[in-house]
Amino acid sequence: MSTEPAGMTVVLGLGGGVDYELKLSAPVMERLVGEYRIRDGELTSPATVNTERELVISILTYLKKGGGGEHFVASSACLSAFAERFPTRATLGGTSVRAAKEMSRLGVPSTLHLVSINDVIRRLLPAGCDYICSDDRDTFYPHLIVQYDQDLRIRAGDIDIRAPFPNRLIYVNDPANGSMLLSPGLGELLSTARLFLISGFNAIRQARLLDRRLSTLIGHMRQLPAGAVVYYEDAGFHEPGLSQRLRDALLPSIDVYGLNEDELQAYLGRTVDLLSVPEVAAALESLRALIPVPTLVVHTKYWAAAFGEDAGRYAGALDGGILVASTRYSHGDDHTGEQFEAMRRRPRRPESVAFAAALEAKMGDAVRCVPGFRLDVAQPTTIGLGDAFVGGFLAATYALPPGRLSPA
Repeated sequence: MSTEPAGMTVVLGLGGGVDYELKLSAPVMERLVGEYRIRDGELTSPATVNTERELVISILTYLKKGGGGEHFVASSACLSAFAERFPTRATLGGTSVRAAKEMSRLGVPSTLHLVSINDVIRRLLPAGCDYICSDDRDTFYPHLIVQYDQDLRIRAGDIDIRAPFPNRLIYVNDPANGSMLLSPGLGELLSTARLFLISGFNAIRQARLLDRRLSTLIGHMRQLPAGAVVYYEDAGFHEPGLSQRLRDALLPSIDVYGLNEDELQAYLGRTVDLLSVPEVAAALESLRALIPVPTLVVHTKYWAAAFGEDAGRYAGALDGGILVASTRYSHGDDHTGEQFEAMRRRPRRPESVAFAAALEAKMGDAVRCVPGFRLDVAQPTTIGLGDAFVGGFLAATYALPPGRLSPA
């Protein structure tokens, strides 16, 4: 049964598409290092990825530090060539689409704004999820999603690296999301929205095109009813310089601005010890000076925190986001209600519990911090964790009181 109040909707946008997911293996990567004669000194992320060799260097650079990221790839052929070396799985991707799937499981229906549609998307869209699409043709631009496990070791030539953490990488050549054409029907859809998720603009690579799309979006958003919550989820911009341009245009309209630990550290230009109260407190203060929104939400492997004037309002939503993301991490894309309920009963990480209490004591009512669960998973799912967090967060924000988040 739907938990949605009569006449009010959840609108999730603005892109999305098909993902080809794969998991790295040492034998394939070591063979590629040998074939392309890649040296350890080359392991710095290339500014552009035009060839399979540059793609391998980019992946190894991230693996070496256990990082995650998203990149535009100039050649779709090199994505296909790399994907053919591994078993792959087709799933739906994009923050809005994955969030919709998690919300559907929690009994909260939504409407997606898509920029690309095809039979794979139609087949895999979750129950209780409607959509509009800005393109009346079928198009197919799959994204490559690369997942790697903690302790994956690559030894070839003078390269000997071991991943300190599990993570995921996104490589994209997608003209539809890169254009982000908005449907003329978006404004009417927003006129009954209680929640509106904005994501996907990071794929646009031309400043003038981004400006036009933002202007159009702001026009549509004028139809949002009073009291509607606008949530923006950050992501790695294919052209990093455009991030500020988006913030200049949209910050006055955003209620909650979400981002992960990689994006936090990228904005600050420094590494942050995520279990150091002084470092995180300083990071949150610096970030809010850069992104002055009512509420910042930062979600990490250890905890999730809301910082700002409405932080207390979102404590239950933070917990909901952690619960959904942790279940996905532990059990994958097709986790069950039983696994979800079992996750709710798991203990929290002791170091995260201590950190959260100390951060709130230091920063007072301006911050709410919820510790993550203690998880020991041999082969975790690292793809879509931020998207799952957003789905859980929005479901709790929208219709469910704190502490009562459960699958339908």
